Amino acid sequence: MRHRFHAICPYFAMFPETFVEKYLVFSKPGDLVFDPFSGRGTTGFQSLLSGRRAISSDLSAVAACISRAKMQAPPQRDIVMRLAELSDGFCEVDDAAHDDEFYKACFAHHTLRQLTYLRATLNWQNDIRDGFIAALILGRLHGESHKSSRYFSNRMPRTIATKPDYSVRWWSKYGYVAPERDVFQILKTEISYRFDTGRPEAVGEVVQADARQANGAFAHYKNEVKLVITSPPYLDTTHFAEDQWLRNWFLGGQARARKMPRGDDRHTSKAQYWKFLGEAWGGMKELLARESVVVVRIGGSKIDFEEAKNGVLNSLAAGLERDVSLRSASESEIIGGQLRSFRPSAAGTKREYDIVVNVN
Repeated sequence: MRHRFHAICPYFAMFPETFVEKYLVFSKPGDLVFDPFSGRGTTGFQSLLSGRRAISSDLSAVAACISRAKMQAPPQRDIVMRLAELSDGFCEVDDAAHDDEFYKACFAHHTLRQLTYLRATLNWQNDIRDGFIAALILGRLHGESHKSSRYFSNRMPRTIATKPDYSVRWWSKYGYVAPERDVFQILKTEISYRFDTGRPEAVGEVVQADARQANGAFAHYKNEVKLVITSPPYLDTTHFAEDQWLRNWFLGGQARARKMPRGDDRHTSKAQYWKFLGEAWGGMKELLARESVVVVRIGGSKIDFEEAKNGVLNSLAAGLERDVSLRSASESEIIGGQLRSFRPSAAGTKREYDIVVNVN
């Protein structure tokens, strides 16, 4: 049975746990596995379930929150007790969202008050109980509420949040109204559901940090990483800060989506992209054991198979300053894809590539 922690929060451009399972054969129980682009924490969590040790990093607060919830989950009773405390202490707080056209259209009146109270109260960065509850909220914050009563918002994709002005126009055009949702009751049900498959005894370490800073963030694991399984941001595919803006808001970020400058997670220049990856691999070079394996799933509408192989190999050699050799490479078509699930005509990335590299 699939562990229910895996689906705590749907995430754009995520790989399944079967991808991790396939490549854990390059390690043995007790080995340290690292993911410098943690996303929703699949590599770290599946590694723990398989008897490995695990560390993960991601620059995104959303990714760090979700990954930490899976890899450092407290006992169920502690979370239930904390949720009861929060429910008993509920009160209205001042929040600009209460008077914002988008938020008033996105969430029912009482639902929004519950969310802004939790937003102001949860200490998700320092309390693992609060962190787990926050991760559950991120997973339920927006989605296809006309299909499932587990989502808090008006109709919206579950993997990314559409922009405020567009959302309001779309809801108004079709007469969609935010559903009445009791956040505390849904969270109570979610906790029970997620823990139905148990809680791993082992815990991992998650740091919110740029991949290029991993050597310093995990200095106490120097030369210990035997296996890296990761998927860097795809070339010119998504901008996580923009796409996850509503979840970022809940974690304390901006109340409105802002147009972001094109940064490291959405390069349009191939040269800049491979340079960034070289720097990212350099950020973990002090962590790798003498003989290790790096598994990279990569994609991008402008990258073909040969370029993916050469780009990963060359960037690893440059960043790690070690001998690297190709162990295997494969390609697959992205069937459906989350982007095309709500934008059927979107071009986007059609293929992705799995590159396995020996590091000596």
